[in-house]
Amino acid sequence: MTDEFQLERYRYILRQIETTNQNTYRFLALYQTIATALATASVALFLGYKSWGIEQSVAHTGLTALLLLLIVTAAFAVLLILAGVFSWMDYRREECKLVNSILGEGFRSPPRWRSLIRWYETWIVAFIVASMSTMWFLVVHFLMPALGPVS
Repeated sequence: MTDEFQLERYRYILRQIETTNQNTYRFLALYQTIATALATASVALFLGYKSWGIEQSVAHTGLTALLLLLIVTAAFAVLLILAGVFSWMDYRREECKLVNSILGEGFRSPPRWRSLIRWYETWIVAFIVASMSTMWFLVVHFLMPALGPVS
């Protein structure tokens, strides 16, 4: 490969790595926005179903549907983040291979899965799972029992 081609390839790889990093925050923002809207809708449904003339069983079904939408949203965000992690790993390996071919073997070591605990994506996925679990717990143990038994 020519030096100019290698330089352009290196720039491309770095742009792709940066894009995968930025996308993680976009997916987190998307999840946070939708999860907040779903939580707000759940509380509004719980507080207003009587004054809106909605039957208790319909309100119960509505809460369940909102929680299912939350699961779909969380799963989608986690899936996109994991796809980004795998892409990032590929680009980093390619970057290491290119840099090592130019500057000598061992100059840049490829990423390792055992460093997972230090990656911010790990903690973002943990936050998504924890917040989704917390919302489920709160709705199932507090809101639904307060609605009364389903008739």
